[in-house]
Amino acid sequence: MADAQPLSHLDEQGAARMVDVSAKPDTERVAVAEAVVVMEPATLALIQEGGIPKGDVIAVARIAGIMAAKRTSDLIPMCHPLPVTGVTVDLAPEGAAQLRITARVKTAGKTGVEMEALTAASVAALTVYDMCKAVDRGMRIEGVRLLEKLGGKSGHWVAPG
Repeated sequence: MADAQPLSHLDEQGAARMVDVSAKPDTERVAVAEAVVVMEPATLALIQEGGIPKGDVIAVARIAGIMAAKRTSDLIPMCHPLPVTGVTVDLAPEGAAQLRITARVKTAGKTGVEMEALTAASVAALTVYDMCKAVDRGMRIEGVRLLEKLGGKSGHWVAPG
């Protein structure tokens, strides 16, 4: 692990704490995350044809991801509530049996939106699973990861590979 830093969510006694970011300057921050839902080819075909009984999987998963980004601090204990200024959640078929979800979150603030982007991608993937589980219980959610972050003290980072 390169450049390992002490854990910032622990105080000197090792107790959990929320990091104080009040002295940090506001900067534009962006994070992009992804998740992949692997399914049977017939399930992906049903999604694309609008044949899933619960409705439009892509539209509902997109809305779920956007809502999740806005509620991240309610879910992750040490996550700061942020003024999210933009969220996009894109779902695109990949091959015959995968749906790739990409979430992009923006803010102008004192801390980054990596957790918001990861939460958006994850919840969108969980929504796909929920809406399609009646036709494909063997779906898998894979590859949830941060792809890119911009802004703040650490600058621009892009995931390798």
